[in-house]
Amino acid sequence: MRPTIKDLAQEAGVSVSTVNRVINNAETVRQSTRELVMEAAERIGFYGLGSIENSVMRARETHRLAILLQQGNRVFYRDLGSALRRAAENFKGANVALELEYLDDLSPDHISKRILALAEQTESLGLVAAEHPMISDAITSVLDRGTPVSALIGPLSARGNVGYIGHDNWKKGRTAGWAFHRICRNPGKIGVLLGNHRFRNQEINESGFRSYLREQDLPFVPLEPLSTFESAAVAREMTEQLFEEHPDMCGLFVSGGGITGALAALRDRKLDRDFVCVGYELFDATRAGLIDGTLTMTLSYPLQHFAREIIETMVKAKKAGPDAGAQRVNIPIEIHTSENV
Repeated sequence: MRPTIKDLAQEAGVSVSTVNRVINNAETVRQSTRELVMEAAERIGFYGLGSIENSVMRARETHRLAILLQQGNRVFYRDLGSALRRAAENFKGANVALELEYLDDLSPDHISKRILALAEQTESLGLVAAEHPMISDAITSVLDRGTPVSALIGPLSARGNVGYIGHDNWKKGRTAGWAFHRICRNPGKIGVLLGNHRFRNQEINESGFRSYLREQDLPFVPLEPLSTFESAAVAREMTEQLFEEHPDMCGLFVSGGGITGALAALRDRKLDRDFVCVGYELFDATRAGLIDGTLTMTLSYPLQHFAREIIETMVKAKKAGPDAGAQRVNIPIEIHTSENV
């Protein structure tokens, strides 16, 4: 026998007439009461749950958020985008209208134009971008309007306060240094690949990495970083170049995009089993690299947690207003090896 309105009223601790007003979306019902009745309806499997959910959603406050991510053909950003959409849909207590855009053209001019265009229709803006004067100027214009801006993954600067949601990149780089220290049996030269020197997270990662090795006074020689420009093809070429110039390398630190190309180059060589490679993010290609031993360790974002924190922090920034200061959230680093993937 399916639950009745009377059963629902009893479960929620309200009157039958209140339940009827919720179902009929009466304006006189408080939002807290709507939420209470919806939770009770979910618990008992009430047949009219859809009507109650509609009543709750229509009465909720709506937050308009916009997020700019990088190329949608890259697995990490595609997976992050999917996680962000789920986090927006499941946000508790309010509706989140999320405008999510992938940028294939990463020129500063194009990114700046998209920042300014999205700012016209959003109440809180988040983005992944390289540091550049044109981008900083566009962010400043958005902040001057009273719209908060949150940098994702890598910090960004402007004349106003820019929030940040991502890893503590200094600690991330030092963790990579620790990995070489503790895992590499025969210290020597370490190749370093960066995506782009204008990504501040990658620059900070490298600084933390070198800082750890220097502080421990270890017999490692981190080589000058080579740029992959976030391209797998370039990363492969740069990895091959490193081996041509330094055939005695004991390891490779991939601190940026293009790791699939670096892994392909490593597989083409008959590496010593003690060779250590540390990279970022866990997806199909890096998981395969960990399993077959090409990759030693990944330092990754917990994507579902990261996405929830992005949505929640951007909503907080919107609600706090322009005078509240920038919101900053450090996301924990997930460490993966062949033994825990």
